Amino acid sequence: MIVKTKGIILHQIKYTDSGIVVQAYTREYGRLSFLVKGFRNKKSGKHASLFQSLFIHDMVFYYKPSRSMQVLKEFAVSYSPSDIYMNIKKSCIAVFLGEVMNSILREESPHPQLYDFIDSSIRYFDACSTGYANFHIAFLIGLTSYLGFEPGKKIDPENCYFDMLNGAFVSIPPLHFDYADPEISDILSAFFNTSYELMDSIRLSGELRNKVLDTIIRYYSVHLPGLKKINSLDIMKEIFR
Repeated sequence: MIVKTKGIILHQIKYTDSGIVVQAYTREYGRLSFLVKGFRNKKSGKHASLFQSLFIHDMVFYYKPSRSMQVLKEFAVSYSPSDIYMNIKKSCIAVFLGEVMNSILREESPHPQLYDFIDSSIRYFDACSTGYANFHIAFLIGLTSYLGFEPGKKIDPENCYFDMLNGAFVSIPPLHFDYADPEISDILSAFFNTSYELMDSIRLSGELRNKVLDTIIRYYSVHLPGLKKINSLDIMKEIFR
């Protein structure tokens, strides 16, 4: 049957000499793979840039739940994050977040609230002209509430260690090794209590920002054992060093 939905592009790979496979997170159907035929043919008049990470499309496709790859019939760009791809730092963040989501968003079932969070976050990020150096951290922390392992907030000042296994702040180091030291835990607590609009108020050196990012990725790995190695992580850390 032919259906229509909005989809956020996560990743694309070359499939044949004239086609690509696109990974997208859709509002009505969750995570889907799409075969785009004839895309690499110059006569098609289309460009691979339209399927870069975080582009948002209106998609019309032949939907078969049992099929691992859906066939895209038509598409139109619903939102083009143009400022993101005119800025090298922003584009690196976009590729990084697309890779992370491509690894973790595996559910092929609808989650409109999750879709709306990602959609609105992309638009906010694209509109930022300054103060976005912490966006990737704030986004990944916000994403946890939709994935089922949202961390608890720091209530007692004595709780100076963030226990990644239990997603809580504790007063003494846990017996396991998945916890953050007091300095990183204090920064995480600030992020857990802020919004996109206030994320720039958390002042970080490049080195500290990278340590916080490593901790967040580790936190994801604890709760999502299937998380693959993020190839763009080293580039991200170098850009913001």
